[in-house]
Amino acid sequence: MQQFLNVTLTGLSQGAIYAAFALALVLIWRSTRIVNFAQGSMAMFTTYLALIVIERTGSYWLGLVVALGAGLLLGAGIERLIIRRVEGGPELSAIIVTLGLFVAIQALAAIMFGATFRSFPAPFDLRGIVVGGVNIAFTPFSMFVIGSVVLVMGALVALFRFTDVGLQMRAAAFNGEVARLLGVPVGRLLTLGWALAAVVGSLSGLLIAGGSLVYPAYMDPIIVYGFVAAVLGGLDSPGGAVVGGLTIGLALSYVSGYLGSELVALTALAILVAVLLARPQGLFARTAARRV
Repeated sequence: MQQFLNVTLTGLSQGAIYAAFALALVLIWRSTRIVNFAQGSMAMFTTYLALIVIERTGSYWLGLVVALGAGLLLGAGIERLIIRRVEGGPELSAIIVTLGLFVAIQALAAIMFGATFRSFPAPFDLRGIVVGGVNIAFTPFSMFVIGSVVLVMGALVALFRFTDVGLQMRAAAFNGEVARLLGVPVGRLLTLGWALAAVVGSLSGLLIAGGSLVYPAYMDPIIVYGFVAAVLGGLDSPGGAVVGGLTIGLALSYVSGYLGSELVALTALAILVAVLLARPQGLFARTAARRV
């Protein structure tokens, strides 16, 4: 029973991390209709900047602010200088560009920060909580991760449902030409979408790195599992991203705990294929017929 409880709690904490990254993918998709495969590398880069600040000042929270601010500028800069050159063209062009950015940013980080493993601190205790004399695999840092994910999800839902900016971002993403005719500043909104998605991605990078080792490729597994979580929940649904992340986290934790860690990647692939075959739009996506 204790093993089941520990495996479940580990799955929830890991799932919250996958959900954080999936939320960044959902945000960029809803605001620009682009799947940004460079999101992980961008998050890794800002995490290194946070680590430098933390090592020099001793303040995790200052490092957090620097990382989020750097993510905002990085996302906006990439959209204005690179992505805007291919916006409006074939969808595959933007995907190829983001894949190129993924490789380029990772290589740049290895040159600037080195390829060695470096320890990243956590703002809260990483020791399990003791309940009834039993040490369970759920830490104060896990609570911080889950709380951060819930807060980001709520903010995204509020942005897209209850604000004019969110509605304009969605309109610009769906049909930029019509949105321009209606007076929507499409260019600025696309830049804002990339900037906000980079901020959420930077937060996910910090949550993933907390209490572990970072190196230029440390986000690679998270990119895979976070993408599966986003597809599972639906790229249009922030709530679906969180549910998808938690589902993936629990599924992989159970497989690792009871069947072996070597089957984790295969399980993630099986879930992705099953979702694409049964419900390709995701479990929580809402589709509606449109007439031209």
